[in-house]
Amino acid sequence: MFEGKIKISQSEIPRTLLGTSPFIAAAQFGHRARLYQLDLYNNPENILKIIKKSYELGITGIQVIPYPPVVEALIWAQEAGYDMNVMGTVRPGKENEDIELFSDLKASSMLLHADITDDKDWNFIEEKLQLIKDEKIVSGLVTHMPFQNTDSLLKSPVLDLFELYMVPVNKLGYLMDCDTYGIEERTNFNNIIKSINKIVIAKKILAAGILKPEEAFDYLKTADFVDIVAIGIASEKEAQETFNLLASK
Repeated sequence: MFEGKIKISQSEIPRTLLGTSPFIAAAQFGHRARLYQLDLYNNPENILKIIKKSYELGITGIQVIPYPPVVEALIWAQEAGYDMNVMGTVRPGKENEDIELFSDLKASSMLLHADITDDKDWNFIEEKLQLIKDEKIVSGLVTHMPFQNTDSLLKSPVLDLFELYMVPVNKLGYLMDCDTYGIEERTNFNNIIKSINKIVIAKKILAAGILKPEEAFDYLKTADFVDIVAIGIASEKEAQETFNLLASK
């Protein structure tokens, strides 16, 4: 499941990506965020071990949120011969800096962070997407609010300026902009996302660790609009268990 690569323009993007949210101790992980800060953010050597293990398991792509420990570990991995295909997330307030960084890292794609997309300043978004395209790199947008904002994107002047669309997707509707996520909401979501006609990347598929991988992957089989998945991993053991299970589906 989610094997191989998708070709976009002159780039080939792996359909399974190593996510980096645990590496930056993202707040969505609750009390575990403090553990991730101690184990990963403060120790990029441990991030490097996860990148290496994931690569050895056949995961050759990484979705990078470019905080210093993540970038440091990625560069170490590259220097050691672990040639990860980089999908970069461009952060708010650091757009030009991050675009330059990802260009130097030979990223195959860059996506504007959800806080940029969800602000819906189309002139600003157009400017930054154009900067990415000027680098001859595949461009995309991330959203935290696909239910609310996909329709806005469909009517926006930036619709033809990006190829990738990253959205939260999980069985629970957790960290998605909906109160419930039953059959009606799932059908509506499916139709909304398909309408934008982009390559769709699913994030938060494990609902910040609430869902077991088996349950999360079984749900993804029903989400036929998803083209690529990004899965945050917090240890070598977790990488082995999660990616081997995904490969068996």
